[in-house]
Amino acid sequence: MSLQAYQRAAEQAEGPKQTEYRLFGLVTRALMEAAAAEETEVGRRMKALHWNRRLWSTIAGDCANPDNQLPESLRANIISLSIWVDKHTSDVMQKQMQIQPLIDINRIIMQGLGGGQAPGI
Repeated sequence: MSLQAYQRAAEQAEGPKQTEYRLFGLVTRALMEAAAAEETEVGRRMKALHWNRRLWSTIAGDCANPDNQLPESLRANIISLSIWVDKHTSDVMQKQMQIQPLIDINRIIMQGLGGGQAPGI
């Protein structure tokens, strides 16, 4: 089966929460691998950080849309988290902070998306 066929099948079988959970899992796994990588693997680290930043930016953009069905207070909290993720990511890129808090936030979001179960990543 081709990759495109697999992706179409996954999209048809998953609901929005499952898709978000899966994406957070992939991004979080990349962050975990980047955190464990050698200091010389700067490209790998930056790629994972950039991917996480893009994910959060996309989610914040969706939450800023007035047609979003989430409660306004939850949307505001998600946007605030996105701003924090953006700043913390910059600090990590400048070697002023660690990646682990980004991993922790993603795992907490995954728990919410997964109905309170601990993510299996």
